[in-house]
Amino acid sequence: MTEVVDRPAGKGPSPSTTPSPVAGPDQPAVDVDVLGRQLLGKWAAVRLQSRDLAARPELHKIEGLTHTEHRTRVFGQLKYLVDNEAVHRAFPSALGGSDDHGGNIAGFEELVVADPSLQIKAGVQWGLFGSAVMHLGTAGHHSKWLPGIMSLEIPGCFAMTETGHGSDVASIATTATYDPSAEEFVIHTPFRAAWKDYIGNAATDGLGAVVFAQLITRAVNHGVHAFYVDLRDPETREFLPGIGGEDDGVKGGLNGIDNGRLHFTHVRVPRTNLLNRYGDVAADGTYSSPIASPGRRFFTMLGTLVQGRVSLDGAAVAASKVALKAAIQYATERRQFNASSHTDEEVLLDYQRHQRRLFTRLATTYAAGFAHEQLLQKFDDVFSGAHDTDEDRQDLETLAAALKPLSTWHALDTLQECREACGGAGFLIENRFASLRADLDVYVTFEGDNTVLLQLVAKRLLADYAKEFRKVDFGVLARYVAGQATGVAIHRTGMRQVAQFVADNGSVQKAAIALRSEEGQRALLTDRVQTMVAETGAALKGSSRLSQEQGAALFNRHQNELIDAAQAHAELLQWEAFTDALRDVTDPGTRKVLTWLRDLFGLSLIEKNLSWYLMNGRLSMQRGRTVGEYINRLLVKIRPHALDLVDAFGYGDDHVRASIATGAEKTRQDEARAHFRRQRASGQSPVDEKVVIARTTAGRNN
Repeated sequence: MTEVVDRPAGKGPSPSTTPSPVAGPDQPAVDVDVLGRQLLGKWAAVRLQSRDLAARPELHKIEGLTHTEHRTRVFGQLKYLVDNEAVHRAFPSALGGSDDHGGNIAGFEELVVADPSLQIKAGVQWGLFGSAVMHLGTAGHHSKWLPGIMSLEIPGCFAMTETGHGSDVASIATTATYDPSAEEFVIHTPFRAAWKDYIGNAATDGLGAVVFAQLITRAVNHGVHAFYVDLRDPETREFLPGIGGEDDGVKGGLNGIDNGRLHFTHVRVPRTNLLNRYGDVAADGTYSSPIASPGRRFFTMLGTLVQGRVSLDGAAVAASKVALKAAIQYATERRQFNASSHTDEEVLLDYQRHQRRLFTRLATTYAAGFAHEQLLQKFDDVFSGAHDTDEDRQDLETLAAALKPLSTWHALDTLQECREACGGAGFLIENRFASLRADLDVYVTFEGDNTVLLQLVAKRLLADYAKEFRKVDFGVLARYVAGQATGVAIHRTGMRQVAQFVADNGSVQKAAIALRSEEGQRALLTDRVQTMVAETGAALKGSSRLSQEQGAALFNRHQNELIDAAQAHAELLQWEAFTDALRDVTDPGTRKVLTWLRDLFGLSLIEKNLSWYLMNGRLSMQRGRTVGEYINRLLVKIRPHALDLVDAFGYGDDHVRASIATGAEKTRQDEARAHFRRQRASGQSPVDEKVVIARTTAGRNN
């Protein structure tokens, strides 16, 4: 049960300046406070504490600073976080932390509303650099370096990505060759493409780094491992001998972070600087590991660092909420065109197209938020040790790889649509849409390029599918696909394996008769994933018997379908998370409105992929035409509750910080309407030329 936490005075959403229209006496009402507490989730207290910090001017982004000024400000803000005990939750209690892994991520995510550069800079320092030492190192490493990392005495870098290799970490070219005579590793970047690149804290602030390199000992390459390397003299801030770098300079966003490049020329570090939780080298050069398989060892090491993807997923959802709060607030006040009245102009949010633009994205944001809460719970289960099997870790990796692409793409789409929906005002930096979009742009390519992450998900789906049908010959498999069989997803903690099938009593076509029902939507969304995976699985069956070149060519021919299937799977996970959340809503009015919003999300997914459903016989042409009609009806139902739904996000003026969301537009509109009312009442209003022409024409006709 979600902990009930009172909202700090002055930090909650500001009262709506325009009342929601009421459709009638039977119109359900949203309990904003109760819904707000549900949206805060399990770590409500931590989120509220972090939002309190994010509302403080000391942490706010100041637009117009040079990138060097912005960097200086953000580094100072890191110290502010340390002083306010906001960054140590995930670290061991013995070192002053609280071993609260889920709460740590929940708190970091909220910093995005203050300044995305601050959120990412904090993530680099404690979520990547510090976490690498904590999760890949052992007790000696913890006691030696974690206190300085926690206090910011040691600002550091997470040096994995290279100019020549980003997503393909296994192929990085930096080497760490063991010298048994000196009991040292020699870190070396053999060519320009092996330079560590885009590294946060590398340009100016980093004193140390966790450097990922190919571990070579006794002429054997044991794959990628992590090493602690001192970068700069703490007094002079100059690079140590053998280490060099460059400043990445001004970027498209996140200019409060000093991204840079690093290179190493035969830099020696002690043998004990190897972070050796999963692989160690003895004094004589003997390599040992608790994980025998090199491939499994590699993915286990990377899996310990999954929290970056988890936090980006949550931060993207938070940014979408802030944008929608501003845009929907403005749309209830801004008036344009007098289509239905000779005197009053229409409120923007009463236009159907405006509702389509904003409400569909509002529904997706709710779905992404509920899915993120499940991801966060899964993350905490694994890292707290409550549920930490190999299968749990694989599920966490797959779930994070599925949800992070959808939420980050959605954030960019939402920020752009909200910007456009607010017209010229939306383009002003003071209203933050353009600034937030620029800062979040890189979210779609760091901590894993979104397309590459979805391919990882697709391979997991195929693996699960292959296990389910490993004893089925091709003929049976082909008949399965040709028969367009359907089923429902098996629910598992954190991960739903679409490849496991349960026979359904009816057909998808019959289920589609109830498009608006939970069962009908689930049938259509699930069947699409299952069919796409089954068809690709059939096409790839037997590829393991081909040569490497032939197998790669066959996989490449079906890569697009695979990634589409992975995205459909991730969308199903979001829909399921939204549906799960509805079961926790006790207030009838709130549940009804949220059900409409869930239906809007589900039907929007079906509408987006309507051609697939029609081509594959899942919907008739007649039934397909009704999808848009259902969506339009839902828009009308949701309209009276739009402000309540964004107020429930719990972001106040100090979080949103958009002048168009302060009620100023309503004041202007009310002033204008009052002016014209007085003018009409005085009888001194000038006569419209069209009226004069109409009167003249009528007189002539008479």
